[in-house]
Amino acid sequence: MTLDGWIQIALFALVVVLLVKPFGGYMTRVFAGERTFLSPVLDPLERGIYRLSGVDARSDQGWLSYAVSMLLFNLVGFLGLYTLMRLQPVLPFNPAGQPAVEESLAFNTAMSFDTNTNWQSYVPEATMSYLVQMAGLTVQNFVSAATGIALAIALVRGFARRSARGIGNFWTDLTRCTLYILLPISIVVGLFFVWQGVPQNLGAYTEATTLEGARQVIAQGPVASQEAIKMLGTNGGGFFNANSAHPFENPSAITNFVQIVLIFSIGAALTNVFGRMVGDQRQGWAVLAVMGILWLGGVSVAYWAEAAGNPNIAALGVDANASPLQAGGNMEGKEVRYGIANSALFAVITTAASCGAVNSMHDSFTPLGGLVPLFNIQLGEIIVGGVGAGLYGMLLFAIIAVFIAGLMVGRTPEYLGKKIEAKEVKMALLAILVLPLSILGFTAIATVTAAGLAGPANAGPHGFSEILYAYTSGTGNNGSAFAGISANTLFYNTTIGLAMFIGRFLMIVPMVAIAGSLAAKKIVPASAGTFPTDGPLFVGLVVGVILIVGGLTFFPALALGPIVEHFAMLAGTLY
Repeated sequence: MTLDGWIQIALFALVVVLLVKPFGGYMTRVFAGERTFLSPVLDPLERGIYRLSGVDARSDQGWLSYAVSMLLFNLVGFLGLYTLMRLQPVLPFNPAGQPAVEESLAFNTAMSFDTNTNWQSYVPEATMSYLVQMAGLTVQNFVSAATGIALAIALVRGFARRSARGIGNFWTDLTRCTLYILLPISIVVGLFFVWQGVPQNLGAYTEATTLEGARQVIAQGPVASQEAIKMLGTNGGGFFNANSAHPFENPSAITNFVQIVLIFSIGAALTNVFGRMVGDQRQGWAVLAVMGILWLGGVSVAYWAEAAGNPNIAALGVDANASPLQAGGNMEGKEVRYGIANSALFAVITTAASCGAVNSMHDSFTPLGGLVPLFNIQLGEIIVGGVGAGLYGMLLFAIIAVFIAGLMVGRTPEYLGKKIEAKEVKMALLAILVLPLSILGFTAIATVTAAGLAGPANAGPHGFSEILYAYTSGTGNNGSAFAGISANTLFYNTTIGLAMFIGRFLMIVPMVAIAGSLAAKKIVPASAGTFPTDGPLFVGLVVGVILIVGGLTFFPALALGPIVEHFAMLAGTLY
């Protein structure tokens, strides 16, 4: 580890924290329907969308109506994207002549982008036409992100409202999020990426002759527009197979920095939206502090593990220390443009935030370095998390934390003036426990069937880690991978597709039910026995609950592969 690396990590954290309050204030005004600096331009467009779609922006939906609207919208998006991929060869904007996407791959990809996972078990530039990339994948990048944010706002309304029947209007929240937040930022960032050298065109792939006389096809296309929302919406699906390690997606150090800031920007700012909407911004800072502690712990371990490298190589007399002439540490699978610090930082950010974009190959990380991204996802993607999903996942853990605190002192638990009763706790546990059931179940099936064992490129513990990571990533709606696994098969396309569905929607429905239950409750005035939820004690309790309820749910069984790999590496029997 170097001072320069820690300065880069600290600079990233500083920029994100500085964005939290102004960005949070802006988003609060957007979802409250208040006037913003973009209102003169976007208000007429917003009203026009409501007229065309027949939506009454002032109507309030109960939790069940809100959830049904969300599910139907996502069903239509899934079917539309699946159809686009199957009809790809007869549709325009296909200069490379890409054929129809195979059925199981089309199912997996449609489910992937519909659930904000963006798992890609295919080579994008050799599989998808420009039309599918733009009208299918990029559109889903916008609406899946907007869906997650809308759901988080619905849960926050549950805490903020009293004796209310509704939690908002899904169609209004979706429209405002897309128009006022995602589109304007993506346009500006997309133009910035074009300036930095990211392609944005509809031309045919370029054929070139290399110095050795070989023929090379250089893929291009509408990359910048997809790249912007890919990072901002924590989607992660790349235009190219190498994702953000590809120079056309991430050409410079400044684009790399902008991308990682984009990944955290909305998720971190939503904690401030939470604080503002419940009338106490300290509540939002407390939630952000929990996220920050878990993130910093992950960065520290991953950076240390990758900077330390493989001791077996050092034992051979090879100098693995960082110096002005070499990066040192474990540089396998990493871009020399970014080095150890930015690779470890990107890996932790993308798995803490449910993004899944990568600028290095996680499959080539050291065992403990690779364990951090894996464990981040296994916690439920709550360390900032996916846009919206991180906040509502964290609030579910907060509900469990105050319930435990109430049991310890023998009084009915309260959070933000709302009594937390059996219904809320049961729904919160249901939403959280569905994740390990999916990960454990599918991993177990894959490790005892011929179709599952045919996927990993490695035998032994690392092969197990590749399978484990695939189902962890799918269930956690992350999308990154230990890419040594060959997942474009009927077995993996189907099972990972089902895991993505479970991880997204079987967590969302109980959460929306909690929002409806909380909104109907009265607010109880604070008393001398009320547990304060804006200070260090609460932050420590929530961190502990996450590590116990979340970590111990996963850790004993699911960390087996990386831990065995680590000791095997130390013993010199692996790597």
